[in-house]
Amino acid sequence: MPKDKFLWGGASAANQVEGAYKEGGRGLSNIDLLPFGEDRIAIAQGRKHYTEVPDDVFYPSHEAIDFYHHYKEDIALLAELGMTAYRFSISWSRIYPTGLETDPNEEGLQFYDSMIDELLKYNIEPIVTICHFDVPKGLMDECNSWKSRQMIDQYDKYATTLFKRFKGKVKYWITFNEINMILHKPFTGAGITINKDENREEVIYTAAHYEMVASALATKRLREIDSDAQIGCMLAAGDYYPYSSDPEDVRAAQVANQENFFFLDIQSRGEYPRWALNKFEKLGIQIDITEEDRSILRDNTVDFVSFSYYSSRTSKENTEGVDTNTGNAAGGVVNPYLERSEWGWMIDPTGLRIVMNTIWDRYQKPLFLVENGLGARDVVEEDGSIHDDYRIDYLKKHIDVIETTIKEDGIPLLGYTMWSAIDLVSSSGGQMSKRYGLIYVDRDDNGEGTNHRIKKDSYYWFKEMVEKSSVALVD
Repeated sequence: MPKDKFLWGGASAANQVEGAYKEGGRGLSNIDLLPFGEDRIAIAQGRKHYTEVPDDVFYPSHEAIDFYHHYKEDIALLAELGMTAYRFSISWSRIYPTGLETDPNEEGLQFYDSMIDELLKYNIEPIVTICHFDVPKGLMDECNSWKSRQMIDQYDKYATTLFKRFKGKVKYWITFNEINMILHKPFTGAGITINKDENREEVIYTAAHYEMVASALATKRLREIDSDAQIGCMLAAGDYYPYSSDPEDVRAAQVANQENFFFLDIQSRGEYPRWALNKFEKLGIQIDITEEDRSILRDNTVDFVSFSYYSSRTSKENTEGVDTNTGNAAGGVVNPYLERSEWGWMIDPTGLRIVMNTIWDRYQKPLFLVENGLGARDVVEEDGSIHDDYRIDYLKKHIDVIETTIKEDGIPLLGYTMWSAIDLVSSSGGQMSKRYGLIYVDRDDNGEGTNHRIKKDSYYWFKEMVEKSSVALVD
């Protein structure tokens, strides 16, 4: 595949599609401990321990959509769509079941070898996320996950194994999925539960620091092992708008944007922003930053910036009497100028152009939009068809904005991998009913169903869109 070809594809995460959570030598991960139901959010936010749930709760990730046994069928459907890229993650605990092993699990490596070969057979570029909300339980038990500096070496071992095994096959790597989610859902993002006697912000920013050092170290390793490949960071993106022109609201939005782009500042520029260091000092937050860490961060910035975009956010200094039910982990208030999805997310295609310009202006590195889509309830008609015009409308408006932003603003975008080509378990709520795919999977919120795959109307629309697309890379 030519390097200058714009990549059209879909995206997923191992813990949301693979299932087979005890097969192939795989160990448990943090998401395997995240139940469906009323306790899910409290555990995800690190406010409740995963053991504090009834014995009969349902864990959606354990079976998911059984991609582990359906991957050849599913990849063939991606190829028929005309997709030229597939972004997926590798399950850390398939490679190192507890995280503590010296040698990797060969059966796990063979699964991904076979999967990547299947993609390449159809000329589909594999884009691999090393860690997508995925921490082996063994590392949580042994060192409290990313609360510990030990995790840097464990991640280094894991990433190095992947780079050596898949050298020449994988040209695009992403170190951590939506790394900023650790601010909002530390258990989901990093396998962390915060004890009542701990300083929440200190725990989170310390863990974030260790993740960013690990990310920079992985960047260094890839350049040593496979200099032809590229590696990027990833953010759950969306600018915060001020609710009004009141300077207090403008300042609230500015602060929220600083906090959100904190991770990209370090991974793309190589150093901590001054506001963050001032904040730590003011609040008495002690971060374990060594001179060696500073050197690693400075010398190993990423090749590209990847990001997810579903909606923009809005900030207001005084939220009394204002609707704050945005449905989004990143918070904010409801923007009265925008439509909302069934789950309360703001629908804002223009916000995609805004955030693409924001990221490019800040970092001047190529961009990669690796998640964008609409969660909605789909209905299977008596004849087996699924008419998801609402999804087509959402995707079309955002893809039109991509084309405009590339052509008129000159923003270099490597590709677009929508979330998701196929229905999967929702990360936030654990539902199957919150569907994102172009391909329907017969499975419900309770894990019942045949796992039969059905093409939606959006499948045929996306296929035609890719065939006719004139989107190209910007030099």
